[in-house]
Amino acid sequence: MTLRHPVERGGTRRGRFAELAGKSSHFTSSPAFFVVCLALIALFLAVHFAHLSLEWQLLAGDLMTAVTLLLLALLKNSELRAEHAIQRKLDALAAALLESFEDQGGQAAKDLEKVIRMEEET
Repeated sequence: MTLRHPVERGGTRRGRFAELAGKSSHFTSSPAFFVVCLALIALFLAVHFAHLSLEWQLLAGDLMTAVTLLLLALLKNSELRAEHAIQRKLDALAAALLESFEDQGGQAAKDLEKVIRMEEET
């Protein structure tokens, strides 16, 4: 296990967790996931109002807690990736501006073009 930033792990190839996080992020932003959440809430309310045993109430509550924790992990992963992508773009913009003011070669402009188009792949 590593504690490095998610986008700095393992080079340019996306790992299994990154792929899973991307697919999960797309699913959790869909109407289908909203329906799943509504079903979990309905289950929790039905168990509570039906006065079922405490074990069923705890199970329904634990399911909702597990979904919440998974969503928190996905949200943080997405936040870190977006933050890193924005920082790379800002760094490239700053380097391109610096080169234009100093009349140096065009490497920063090429890097800027590469960084901006990088996000179109995902």
